[in-house]
Amino acid sequence: MKTISCLFLGLLLSLHAWAQDHVFVETESFEDKGGWVIDQQSFVVMGSSYIMAHGMGRPVKDASTTVQFPKKGKYKIWVRTKDWAPFPKGPGKFQVIVDGKSLSPVFGESGSDEWKWYDGGEIDVKNEQIKLALHDMTGFNGRCDAILFTSAAKFTPPNKFDELTAFRKKQLGLTDSPQNAGQFDLVVVGGGIAGTCAAISAARLGLKVALIQDRPVLGGNNSSEVRVHLRGEVDKNHYPKLGRIVREMDNGDPGNGHPDGLEYGDARKTAIVKAEKNISLFLNTHVYQVEKKEDKIVAVVGRDIATNKEVRFPGTYFSDCTGDGTIGHLAGAEYRFGRESKTETGESLAAEKSDNFTLGTSNLWASLERDTATSFPETPWAMPFSDEYHIDEARADWQWETGFGNFNTVTDAEKIRDHNLRAVYGNWSYLKNNKKAKYGKRELAWVAYIGGKRESRRLIGDHILTQMDIQEGKQYPDGTVTATWTIDLHFPDAKNSKYFEGQEFFAGTKHIKVAPYTIPYRCLYSKNISNLFMAGRNISTTHVAFGSTRVMRTCGMMGEVVGFAAYLGKKYNTSPRGVYQEHLPELMGVIKDEVATAKP
Repeated sequence: MKTISCLFLGLLLSLHAWAQDHVFVETESFEDKGGWVIDQQSFVVMGSSYIMAHGMGRPVKDASTTVQFPKKGKYKIWVRTKDWAPFPKGPGKFQVIVDGKSLSPVFGESGSDEWKWYDGGEIDVKNEQIKLALHDMTGFNGRCDAILFTSAAKFTPPNKFDELTAFRKKQLGLTDSPQNAGQFDLVVVGGGIAGTCAAISAARLGLKVALIQDRPVLGGNNSSEVRVHLRGEVDKNHYPKLGRIVREMDNGDPGNGHPDGLEYGDARKTAIVKAEKNISLFLNTHVYQVEKKEDKIVAVVGRDIATNKEVRFPGTYFSDCTGDGTIGHLAGAEYRFGRESKTETGESLAAEKSDNFTLGTSNLWASLERDTATSFPETPWAMPFSDEYHIDEARADWQWETGFGNFNTVTDAEKIRDHNLRAVYGNWSYLKNNKKAKYGKRELAWVAYIGGKRESRRLIGDHILTQMDIQEGKQYPDGTVTATWTIDLHFPDAKNSKYFEGQEFFAGTKHIKVAPYTIPYRCLYSKNISNLFMAGRNISTTHVAFGSTRVMRTCGMMGEVVGFAAYLGKKYNTSPRGVYQEHLPELMGVIKDEVATAKP
C-alpha cells in the first residue's frame, strides 16, 4: 500500500512539474486575430475552437499575441494543425513566428488531413515575454488549434480526445465550478431565428431569459456569416398574433449569398435583443455540457469561443434551438437522425429503408465585377472541373450543398465545410482561368466559412409530425404554428453525381405543395426531458415532414410559441407537458390573442 501511495505521489509531482514546464497557447485567444477567423463548428469533436486564414486565395494579415514564460531557457515547440486538402500538398501553408523569426517548418501543406501535433523545433527564450505570430502564406484556409512550448524535453502532448481535453482544461486553468451567470426562468441555447424569437417572446411576458449563441452575431442561417434568406409565410397564419416577432427579425429579402453582408441585418437583430431588459445575451458562447437531476436539466455550461472562459447557466426551463439538438442530445433526450422507412411511418415519401441520409450543409459564395482583370491561382488540391462539367455562375444559391448521408452533419462539420470550399475554389479557378471573357474582371467577394446546416438530430416530443399530418391538413387541438412551405427534400443533383459520385456538392429538389397546416405544440417539447422545449429544425417530426417545417420564418414562430408556453409553465409551476395537459385552452388563447397576458 505504501509503495502504491509513493507511486501515486510521484505521478502527481510529475504532472505538476510538467504543468510548470508548459506554456500552452490556444490560438483563438490571440490578442490580435489579424485576418484570421475563429471557427467553433467542430468543438464537438475537437473540444476547442481554432483560427483559420480565410482569405479566399489572398494571404491574410498575421495573427499575433504576447506570451509570458515562467522562466528563460530552451523550449521545444509543438504546433497542432492539419493539412485540410493534401492532394498531394495542401493549400493551407502558414509559418509560426517567434519574436520576428520564423520557425523552420512550414505548417499545413504536406502532413496529415487529421488534427495532430507537429514538431516545431526548439527555441532559446531569452526574455520572459515573447511576441508570437501566425503568418498565412496562401489565403486558402490554413488553420491552427494550439501551440505548446515545453521545457520537458521528452514530453509529447496528447492527441486523443479525452486526454487532450483533460490537458487543455489543466493548462487553461478551467475548473469543474465555472462562474454562475445567475438563475434564469428560461435558458435558450441557439441564437438563430427560432432561438431569438423564443427569447424575445418569453422576455416580453416577464421571464428572465438567457440567450446563448456560439457566434458573434444572431440570426444563424439568416446572419451575414451564412446569408440564407427567410422562407415560409407569416401572413397566412390561422393565428395572426404569431409571426409578429419574426417580422421584427426580418430584414427584407436579399436572396441567398448576397455579397453585401449588411443586407442580413445583424446589427438590427442584436439591437432588438439588447433592448429587452429581461434578456441577458451571451454571444460567442458554445454550450457543451449539461447538468441534470433525474429527468430535468439543472444547468448548462458554455465556453467562450475566444477567451475559453466558462460560465454556468442554471434555469427552470431550457429551450434547445441549436439546430443540432445539442442540448437534448447531451441531456439524453430521445431523438432521430436520418430517414425513417415507409414501414416505420407509413409515409409515401419515406425511404424504402431507414438510413442516415440527411439534407446537406451549404457554404454560399458571391463574386463582384471589378474595374480591372484579376487572377486566381490553379487549385490542383480542389475538386476537378473541366469544359465538360463546371458550374457557370457568378454567385451561389442554395444548391451548393454537401451531405446526403456521405457525411455526418454533426461530427463531420469540418469535413463538409472543407468539401464545399474545395468545390467553390476549384470551380472558381476553372472559371477564372478558362472563361476569362466572362469572369476575368470578377473577383470572389465573399465565401462563407460557417456552414449553413439544413438537417441534424430531430428531438422526439409527445407528437411526431408526419407527411399525413401535413398533406391532410389535420387540425389538432394544440395546433399552433401555421406552416406553409412545401415538402422540400433535397437530393444529389443527377449531373453532379455523374462526375462526383459519393462526393456530391450540388443538390436538386422536388417541391411538393401543401395547404397551410398547423404544427402541434406537442412537437415543441421533449418526450423524456421534462423541462426541455425545442424550436427550429430540431423539433419532433419525421424526415419527410421536416422538409416542410425547417424554413426560418416557420421556425421563428415556433420560438414565439415556446416563449408563451414557458410563461404559462412558470405561472402555474408546471412542465411543458403540464401546459398541454392542464392549461391548453389558456395557451391557445394566448396564441389566438384572446387572453391578456399579465407579466408574472
